[in-house]
Amino acid sequence: MLGHDVIHLRGLEFYAYHGVLPEEQVLGQRFLIDMDLFSDLSLAGSSDQVGDTIHYGEVYQVIKACVTGDSHQLLEHLAEDIAQRVLGQFPCTSVRVEVHKPQAPIPGIFRDVSVEIWREVGERA
Repeated sequence: MLGHDVIHLRGLEFYAYHGVLPEEQVLGQRFLIDMDLFSDLSLAGSSDQVGDTIHYGEVYQVIKACVTGDSHQLLEHLAEDIAQRVLGQFPCTSVRVEVHKPQAPIPGIFRDVSVEIWREVGERA
């Protein structure tokens, strides 16, 4: 059953300065990232060698650089930046990126706001 292998990264938490409101760009807030990397993992499954898989520690560093680097107004733009950088640097066929903003400036009681995108190699938003 090829094509269904996936590496999950869940609950990556960063403090950053994304948002439309000026105070979000100054005060910052927590952002959580969930990511799925789709790739054929059968070689790594049989070889037991890290060189035959996607090194999720390196993926984490790319995500961290995206989230804590340049500020974005929209979660959609941040998610796209993460997706394109990961697809460009690692041997995966597609990715799913979800960016959570648990303290979004919404007047009301809520647990979370998030944006989710799916991208494939060669696909641009």
